[in-house]
Amino acid sequence: MTFGNDAPQPLPSMPEPAPEPHAFQLTLIGEPQAVRIPERIWRSWFENPAIVARFESKRYRRLDDQCWPWTSGVSSTGYGSFRAASLPGPSRRGTVPAHLFAFQLEYGVIPRLGWSNADDAVLCHQCDFAGCTNPTHLRLGTRRTNRGEYELRRRNIASPLADVRGPAGRTRAIADAVRAGLERNEDSTEIDRRIHLAEQAGLPFTLW
Repeated sequence: MTFGNDAPQPLPSMPEPAPEPHAFQLTLIGEPQAVRIPERIWRSWFENPAIVARFESKRYRRLDDQCWPWTSGVSSTGYGSFRAASLPGPSRRGTVPAHLFAFQLEYGVIPRLGWSNADDAVLCHQCDFAGCTNPTHLRLGTRRTNRGEYELRRRNIASPLADVRGPAGRTRAIADAVRAGLERNEDSTEIDRRIHLAEQAGLPFTLW
């Protein structure tokens, strides 16, 4: 017997319920709050030209070997935030990491991602810049390997991970530089110069 909207409780002898058959992902938005996004919804976004065009308008494409900065909303962890759609449920459901949208737009939907165990799959920035949406700078890894690489590379004072403004501060500063150049109708060379200056501004001070 159940009361109200409470689900019936299985008896001790009953088998565990079968897992959800549809593929889904756990999407991190700033703070570690998991949001389930069904694979079919991801595909519907990528097949919608209006959503894709809106996404492209919020990133600045450069040469293939360079970072493509995100120029819109930024999470507390420095990743771009893209509101693909408004979905019912938890607050901000339908807002996803921009780099995750970029990777799947290029290579297809990843059946499942998670952030609960050390060996769960995560999407790693090879360039170490959280605001980058260039899919060639991204690869699938695990929390364990990603953490190990982070601890090793953040000691390099020239790395984006060493930025004194933190990842969110760096992403916002570079986005501001790009927007300033675009508003002035500057060419790519001048905008690249602005990006370089924004990157240099976050380098830690040294005595040698």
